[in-house]
Amino acid sequence: MYRFPIPTVANSELTTAQLAQRTGLSAGTLRMWENRHGFPDPSRLPGGHRRYSAGDVEQVREVTRLRDQGLSLTAAIERVRARRRAPAGSVFAGLRRRRPDVAPTVLPKPAVLALSRAIEDEYCAVAAAGVLVGCFQRERFYRRAERRWRELARTAGVAVALADFPRRAGPAGGPVEVPIDRSHALAREWAVLVSADSITACLAAWEQTSETDVPDGRRSFEVLWSFEPAVVADAVAVATELISPLDPGVAARLHVADDGDADPEPALRSGAALAQRMIGYLGQLTIADGPSASS
Repeated sequence: MYRFPIPTVANSELTTAQLAQRTGLSAGTLRMWENRHGFPDPSRLPGGHRRYSAGDVEQVREVTRLRDQGLSLTAAIERVRARRRAPAGSVFAGLRRRRPDVAPTVLPKPAVLALSRAIEDEYCAVAAAGVLVGCFQRERFYRRAERRWRELARTAGVAVALADFPRRAGPAGGPVEVPIDRSHALAREWAVLVSADSITACLAAWEQTSETDVPDGRRSFEVLWSFEPAVVADAVAVATELISPLDPGVAARLHVADDGDADPEPALRSGAALAQRMIGYLGQLTIADGPSASS
């Protein structure tokens, strides 16, 4: 029977007082750091109140550790920022570094496929525009889903498919096909990213290696997923950075299409519908596994 651990969804709901409590610093010290160094960099509520994420907690703690090792405050902050800015090898790796608050989980291939389909179907159901990005590893995997992705791309502002295509292609009414070398980290990654006014969601997974051949349905992936707008924005930013040296024109279109100024409320509301769809699709897998797995 499949068992599906659900990761904690990141949030940006910590107040300054809560950040101070979790990091051991005073609220006054945190405000001083922000005023003098622009760090940490909180999101703001409409009324101007600061809100922080668990990722901010980890970054502040890292600055504190570096200061304990003898670095100046300026040097410690710059090192933490540099780590965040460092080029990522893949969407998963970049998102993991940027958002340590998003917990990964290990799932079998059928579960990853179910979650991916849920994101795609919800995107299609709300006729979303915005950004659509998919990492397929191999061209043959994309070709199996090409008809589906052409339908998804009909409403997208920009749609991109990454795989070991022999050449770049921009078929009318379909995603731009961006080739990746098989030696690239993206060639072993599975990802679905959607960012629009009406829905935001991301899933990034890398396939765990095995010493022996395993049946296709038992292939295991380490997975990050979220429908929080700030996390999805980070995922799209990482994808844009990775695509830039492969296809600067597509990267520029992604950057323009995902301006980061969308109202997060509609996307957050759609998260409930997406979560229900995910649970339903995962439940279908459990039912398909048969009553003998009810232990």
